[in-house]
Amino acid sequence: MASEPRLVLASASPRRLDLLRQIGLVPDAVEAADLDEAPQPHETPRRLALRLAQAKAMYVAARAPDAHVLGADTVVAVGRRVLPKAEDATEVRACLRLLSGRAHRVLTGVAVVAPGGRVSSRLVESRVHFKRLSEGDIETYLTCGEGIGKAGGYAIQGHAGAMVISLQGSYSGVVGLPLYETANLLAGLGYRRS
Repeated sequence: MASEPRLVLASASPRRLDLLRQIGLVPDAVEAADLDEAPQPHETPRRLALRLAQAKAMYVAARAPDAHVLGADTVVAVGRRVLPKAEDATEVRACLRLLSGRAHRVLTGVAVVAPGGRVSSRLVESRVHFKRLSEGDIETYLTCGEGIGKAGGYAIQGHAGAMVISLQGSYSGVVGLPLYETANLLAGLGYRRS
């Protein structure tokens, strides 16, 4: 009798866990990869998102070789400039000032490592356009605190949704895990939920 398929999420992000649950996937384990996420010299935002997703999945897969391991990374970029995961209100404010009144890209890399080591990955790019933000808008957003720890200093699924004029691409990808691509990667590598 074959054993049940195991799924390990290589991320401590509660948003990614919630997104997986939306499509009926509950990981058997959640294990964050402890990696340096700094961009390499001359690395484009697209390459950064995909490299980190693959590195996270492979890091955790080394400790869970019998499981399908899912890794993801989200990068917010204006041109070639990668915005940080805002660590405090000062960084959130700086990100929002930069994003005010303009479009930016949200790049989410997704990678799956199957038992046996096969790797498959995708990069999903979305374009988000923010309204012009007044200093009052920014200060109001800072009081909710949800931008801290988020790529680009905002969480589209929260109060920042009111700042978005338009979104082209994957809403779930902007939140942190593009569900269509994730489900297809897992299925393509033989993961079948029981």
